[in-house]
Amino acid sequence: MLRIGIRAHDVKADTFEGLVAEIAAEGMHCCQLAVPKAVKEFPTAKEVMTPGLAFYMKEVFARYHVDVAVLGCYHNLATPDEVQLKDTMDTYRRHIVFASLLGAGMVGTETGNCNTEYKPDEFSQTDEALDIFIRNLRPVVEYAQNMGVIVGIEPVCRHIVSSAERARRVLDAIDSPNLQIIFDPVNLLNPENCADYQDIIREFTEILGPDIAVIHAKDFRLEDGRLITCPCGMGSMDYTWLLTYLKQHKPHIHVLLENTEPENALQARQFMEDLYGRI
Repeated sequence: MLRIGIRAHDVKADTFEGLVAEIAAEGMHCCQLAVPKAVKEFPTAKEVMTPGLAFYMKEVFARYHVDVAVLGCYHNLATPDEVQLKDTMDTYRRHIVFASLLGAGMVGTETGNCNTEYKPDEFSQTDEALDIFIRNLRPVVEYAQNMGVIVGIEPVCRHIVSSAERARRVLDAIDSPNLQIIFDPVNLLNPENCADYQDIIREFTEILGPDIAVIHAKDFRLEDGRLITCPCGMGSMDYTWLLTYLKQHKPHIHVLLENTEPENALQARQFMEDLYGRI
């Protein structure tokens, strides 16, 4: 079986417990929790991440049988601003401690760009940029390993770790079982390569298969030469090969739906579960 879930900030609720209850009511087994995005009931700056808050959240998630698959911490580890980087490293350490208390599957992040605006640039695709990211990620992973927490990095075609090959280089350089992969196939696509998406998925699993710990699932379509993302089952992507791979190699893996709204989350979940069931 898949453990299908959703990003908590794609669910509407006024209170934290109401949020978790709604995730469960939508038939989801897990969620990705980015606290500042999802929680509206109380302040969410990083200093609120106390043991008491972690235990409260853990109690609520357990009550509704919802896993926290990923505790999101999507901050730029490649910023050249030393003050910003110091604050970012502190934010990662706090999330790692919080994840250890909450029982989250991992602390998840994308891999950023070498500028303060977190925007794509040519330099971020160089080997030098990759070395910068590895240098800054290494102490985060070492801290996570000491705390018994997994860090998951998510390759994105517009970021420093833009391919399976570059992700492999990061994992090999840091060489820790506490550094694993969040695989979002659509995040590797652009208008130029999207027709070859099945080959890209196969290559990714060949290079990184043992290290894939979480799947982000969405769909895409081309409109006027632009790649538009959408919920699973509402675009051009055939998930058959990837779900077959997961059924054979990754039983009960967390699969987090993206780009959903309350009006179509159930449809996207049923699409993935029905397809998986037919394989």
